[in-house]
Amino acid sequence: MSNDPEQEFFSDGITEDIITDLSKVSGVFVLSRNTVFTYKGKAVNVEQVAKKLGVAYVVEGSVRKAGNRVRITAQLIEGSTGGHLWADRYDRDLTDIFAIQDEITKTIVDQLKVKLLPEEKKAIEQAPTENVEAYTHYLRGRQFFHMRTKSSITLGRRMFARAVELDPQYARAYAGMADCDSRLYSQHGIAISVDEILATADKALAIEPNLAEAHAARGYALMIGDRRSDAASAFEKALALDPNCYEANQLYAQFCVTTGDFEGAAQHYLRAMEIKPDDYASPLILQNVFQSLGRQDERARYARLGLRRAEEALRLHPDESKPAQLGAIVLAALGERDRAREWLARAQAIDPDDNTARYNAACTYSLLGEAHRAIDLLETYLRQVGPDAKLWFKNDSDLDPIRSHPRYHKLLELTG
Repeated sequence: MSNDPEQEFFSDGITEDIITDLSKVSGVFVLSRNTVFTYKGKAVNVEQVAKKLGVAYVVEGSVRKAGNRVRITAQLIEGSTGGHLWADRYDRDLTDIFAIQDEITKTIVDQLKVKLLPEEKKAIEQAPTENVEAYTHYLRGRQFFHMRTKSSITLGRRMFARAVELDPQYARAYAGMADCDSRLYSQHGIAISVDEILATADKALAIEPNLAEAHAARGYALMIGDRRSDAASAFEKALALDPNCYEANQLYAQFCVTTGDFEGAAQHYLRAMEIKPDDYASPLILQNVFQSLGRQDERARYARLGLRRAEEALRLHPDESKPAQLGAIVLAALGERDRAREWLARAQAIDPDDNTARYNAACTYSLLGEAHRAIDLLETYLRQVGPDAKLWFKNDSDLDPIRSHPRYHKLLELTG
């Protein structure tokens, strides 16, 4: 029920944690984040939603954070009647946030007359960190990482690093640091060794050996280090541990494109966009993947879906360039040339020197038939990126219009 973009990362994190805790209780079936979050911020008829989703009960709530205080409301509603079984409001210090989450989960379980087994009680009470400041920095870091520009990833890494300073045993924060370093190395030419990145991912795994995000982070580091079979094994391990891990699906999809496995890429991008209902990147990239597969109907469908999500992302976060970058490519692919140029101009105004923005502009110009402008940008881009990004370049259907250009062979020389 919270609808404040500035606090979205925090309320989303708490919602996810409560879903995760409830899913640990054997006597309760709880719907996953990807289904639940499609209703976020919307006024809904609870009885209709319960019937549509096939659930007996609905939990609604809101989060408000101000300084060191937090207010959380929660209510348990019977799906068939819309009647309230329980409701409460918690006005507490921010340091009580994990205790509140535990209390909400246990109260729901009690209200449903479900027996909580000792090991389930222990699992619910085990927080990812006991330090609420570290938790807040982690959530913010993840938000910045998903914005996908050099400046946001750099800021995200600082957030993850601060979380680790506050709690040296925070496995997810180490995984986040590794992901940021991999992307900065791969896309922006930042000087950091793959061995250092792997060491960071391994710190996460030493603390939580079965943490899917950490195995995905390790896979990403192996991918940018061109250790491709090891990378595939790491991604598969991550997905075996948690098929609903967004990072594992999204990164494995990216890996599949670099190997030319477009069927695999489609499968994992589809899963990623289901897990994260506001994910605009996956459907926008899917139009490219389906183009490579020759599946034009699906290409058009996901292009339109991605554009709708990108428009919403730009409305909520007008200072982000990534939705405009990817949206410009898709608009050019759909033949909407004027809109493509408008979105491209917006992206370039926000992030004029971002290397991924440079690549996406090149893709847009390629589809608009402006080969020289595309190649000029790619000459700069390819000098700064890692081997995985160069493989993506070779497999990207958005660049097919320039592959017969006389200057194209010089680009191939830059890929080694």
